[in-house]
Parts: sequence; structure tokens; C-alpha cells
Amino acid sequence: MAMKVLVIEDNESVLAMIEMFFIKEGFEGTYIRDGREGFERAQEEAWDCIILDWMLPNMDGITICQKLRQAGIDLPIIMLTAKDSESDQVLGLEIGADDYVTKPFSPLALLARIKAVTRRVSQPAEKARSRSPLIDVNAHFREVYVGGNKVDHLTPKEFDLLLFLVQHEKQVFSREQLLEKVWGFDFYGDDRTVDVHVKRLRHKLGEQASKGIKTVWGVGYQYDPDLI
Repeated sequence: MAMKVLVIEDNESVLAMIEMFFIKEGFEGTYIRDGREGFERAQEEAWDCIILDWMLPNMDGITICQKLRQAGIDLPIIMLTAKDSESDQVLGLEIGADDYVTKPFSPLALLARIKAVTRRVSQPAEKARSRSPLIDVNAHFREVYVGGNKVDHLTPKEFDLLLFLVQHEKQVFSREQLLEKVWGFDFYGDDRTVDVHVKRLRHKLGEQASKGIKTVWGVGYQYDPDLI
């Protein structure tokens, strides 16, 4: 089936470029120019990915992303932004975006990021459910339980990152390795992306469970159940 993508962007030339490229790639695109209308449409249908501009009329992209995450909608969201400062990019990730693309951008770069954030790696049967002290991660249902209580509002990449670390407990991975293994070979982000996702993941897991995600200074991260 064709990938179904919602694009919320008010710039006519950017929309035209994306639409032409999506037609070529066989994507099913829906294009909304108003922030509030886009927010409502995002909740009405099932999407494979949302492409969301930062600056929009009636409701900005940051607010839309934040409200979608608060509503429990965890589908991949890519922010489009003319803001290229690190603080702006980190803000987008911290409120729940899976990735960001800085304008101007090429359609190929956008396509690579869509593929990266929507990629779902099939897990071996014996690793479909990974349990460790306090944390239970179910790959088939994409659910996480801490102390028997379900953890809500994990974004797709937060779940993928936790699952990967839990399945490779006590192994240390650099940020570059995590970008490759979790985000995909064609991910164009930087090390800060991993740090932001780890920070959000720790917050959502809670104080005790988050102790299992250890920072290995000068290297990267590992999951160590003995620390919980």
C-alpha cells in the first residue's frame, strides 16, 4: 500500500515541490495550509507520517506536535523549520518530534528522513518481548510497562531506542551506532538527537526505571538492568 502522509505547510512553493515528489514516489499525500485544520485532520485519520511546518497560521507546528503527543498520537512527526539554531532544533525534539528538516531542503533529504522515522525493523521471535527488572517491553504490541503500569505517550523512536537498548543489555553503543541502528543508515541527524531522545525516555520511564539507561561518558549509552 502507498505510504499515507499528511503535510501541514502554508508555503505554496514548498507544498508544490513536496507534492510533485510524492506523486513520483507513489505516496498518498494530503496537503493542509492551516495549522488548526491540520491539527484536526491529523486526529481524524490514520497516517504513516506527518510533515509539519514550524510556523503556521492559526496554530503553530510546535503547539500541534505537543497537543498530538498529549493526545497519545505517537505516529512519526517530522518538523520543517527555517530556524537552524541548535536550541530550536532541540526544542522540536523535546516536544515530541522524531526529526527535523531545515529549509531550504532537497526532496531526497526529506524522503530519506521519512523512510528513517517510519522504518520498523522486524524483531526475532525470541526477542519479541524483552523483560528486565521493573521494565517489560513488548515489540509486537509496541507497549512498555514499568512495575506493571503501562507507559503512555512514547514516540515511535523513543520506543525503538528503548527496545534496542533492552535487547542488547549491558552492551555499550556510541551515539553514531545508535543513529545507525535505531534511526537507519540514511538518517542525517546529529549526536544531539540521541541525547534528547534519551532525556525524554528517562523522564517518561520514571526515576527508578530510568537508572537502567546508563551514560557511558566519552562513549555513549548502555542498558544495565543491574542498576535498577
